[in-house]
Amino acid sequence: MTFKEKVMQLLEAGLAEKPELFLIDVSISDSYKISVTLDGDNGVSLQDCMDISRAVEHNLDREEQDFSLDVASAGVGSPLKLVRQYKKNIGRPLIVKTVSGEKIEADLQSVDEEKITLTWTAREPKQIGKGKETVTKVLDLPYTEIKEAIVTIKF
Repeated sequence: MTFKEKVMQLLEAGLAEKPELFLIDVSISDSYKISVTLDGDNGVSLQDCMDISRAVEHNLDREEQDFSLDVASAGVGSPLKLVRQYKKNIGRPLIVKTVSGEKIEADLQSVDEEKITLTWTAREPKQIGKGKETVTKVLDLPYTEIKEAIVTIKF
């Protein structure tokens, strides 16, 4: 079993004990620096990171292979990568950059396995007469069209 396979097996075992957590990314450098990024349905606490770190670190032998380990939560400004992340952010505002280069600021209305639905308001010229009116826009956007989606925080 390779070092990476062993790390992945230990991560899966640690995450199995905390089903509300899920793995976003794991990388192992040539110098055996392990970086793990987690997210959770209800966020990720410091204790969650410590528990997953222990699940990996205490089951690897430093005599066999020296390594360093970083376990962190996905940051506020981190792009969404998994459907599960989109689902936990329903109702929140997103900034979505599409593959075609368009930038959309909208609320995440709904999520399924193929697409997300965004809603936002815009000022457009009236159909009849002069002036502008506020209209609600709705867009179904397939994941294949999303280059990057980031949850925005409003104060």
